[in-house]
Amino acid sequence: MPHASLTRDAVATHNTPEDLWTIIDHKVYDVTDFADAHPGGSVVLEQVAGTDATEAFYNLHRHEVLQKYASLCIGTLEGEKSEVIEPEIGGLSPVPYAEPLWLRPQFHSPYFNDSHRALRRKVREFVDKYVTPEAQEKERDGTYISQELIDRMAETGILGMRLGPGKHLHGKNLLGVVKGEDFDYLHDLVQAQEFARANARGFQDGNMAGMMISLTAVLQWMGNEELKQKVTAEVLGGKKKMCLAITEAFAGSDVAGLRTTAEKTPDGKHYIVRGTKKWITNGMWCDYFVTGCKTEKGFSVLLIPRQEGVETSLIKTSYSTAAGTAFVEFNNVKVPVENILGEEDKGFIVIMSNFNHERFMMACGVNRWSRTVVEECLKWCNQRIVFGKKLIEQPAIRQKLAKMLAAIEASQSWLELLAHQMSNMTYAQQTALLGGPIALLKTHSTRVAHEIADEAVNIFGGRGLTQGGMGRVVEMFHRTYKFDAILGGTEEILGDLGVRQAVKGFPKSML
Repeated sequence: MPHASLTRDAVATHNTPEDLWTIIDHKVYDVTDFADAHPGGSVVLEQVAGTDATEAFYNLHRHEVLQKYASLCIGTLEGEKSEVIEPEIGGLSPVPYAEPLWLRPQFHSPYFNDSHRALRRKVREFVDKYVTPEAQEKERDGTYISQELIDRMAETGILGMRLGPGKHLHGKNLLGVVKGEDFDYLHDLVQAQEFARANARGFQDGNMAGMMISLTAVLQWMGNEELKQKVTAEVLGGKKKMCLAITEAFAGSDVAGLRTTAEKTPDGKHYIVRGTKKWITNGMWCDYFVTGCKTEKGFSVLLIPRQEGVETSLIKTSYSTAAGTAFVEFNNVKVPVENILGEEDKGFIVIMSNFNHERFMMACGVNRWSRTVVEECLKWCNQRIVFGKKLIEQPAIRQKLAKMLAAIEASQSWLELLAHQMSNMTYAQQTALLGGPIALLKTHSTRVAHEIADEAVNIFGGRGLTQGGMGRVVEMFHRTYKFDAILGGTEEILGDLGVRQAVKGFPKSML
């Protein structure tokens, strides 16, 4: 049982390796038996035996370390109170700029209402309790998402919610705070950014990202209503998994260069699919592949079930294998013609329109990641003592932080503006009008991430290159932010798309 209270003089008498107490944030810890197991060695602890180690501790660790070893706390100093704020499940961070402007109590927003705030709270609670612990575990060992988490997301309606607004949500009460009919793209932005807070980039894609970018195409373009309903129920119920299979070794952003073929059988009832796909997110465990193929007169998209002739093998990339990134081979796979999405030879519009939501989701995620990294930098700069001063007292560091903060706030504002536009447009209007703006937003967001990743590593120094401890979030961001710059269309391709769409209607009178 912890002591009710202790004095500093009493703690000072416990100052030997055989009897080692120390003070951190006005609390007393008995680390005698822990010293040999201390990751930093016993000598460091012996140097602070019997003294107040608060400054030394927070110069090397985050508060979460104290939470991990809370059992070592034996009491609190008499007449003193802890100063460090304990994080609350589902709660907001008190660190300046750690949350978007609309979530800070002193500010207002023209876009968000009480339902967005209520959803934010519920999703963050879910992520903190269920997603983050699994995400960190899977990121370390590289194994795939558990069926338990998939089932939990299915039961709560979160799987459906992550596809964005649509009829698939109608009649549902999402987490008890939003009616499915009222779910808009601002709610979509909220859930996407909250899920990114698990701070595990490989698992972030491993958490059903393949479904998020493929089932949307089935819902919008599958003409076979019976098949659409069957597949949707299976996937949103967590019973089956699905991914998008477009990219090949021969063609990435250049979708028109695909070599996978789909030839009709003589009776016209089936396609025979032959070819390969590469870098397919979640491909290792998926039951359905929404697949781009060359057909007789153009490009078509087929829903291909996993069956004989479909083989997948793991691709190791710079993030965790928890994403299930796969090389897929289709070796004379027989697919019913009813499995086509949209019209034969006109699949390009299926893929291009589907890209809008994928790129919007990626912008949401990388903006949240960027903000988290800025928060990490602000915490570190207020902890780290260099040349007798906190880093935050160095003008050069404040200039770095200023650029980072300005960039992330501008990026978030553009994101919210486009979410508002999407919420007030039909799917057809979004397809016609927002392809360019969303492409430019994604390009801008990943350029912002590039700058923030670079500055953050310099601020953290060696810790920014270390996969554990204080700099682990920064290290992962620096190692993996490029996924957002490549997946869903490279920065160069999307920048060009944005400009081409802009000048398509350029008025001749201005020449």
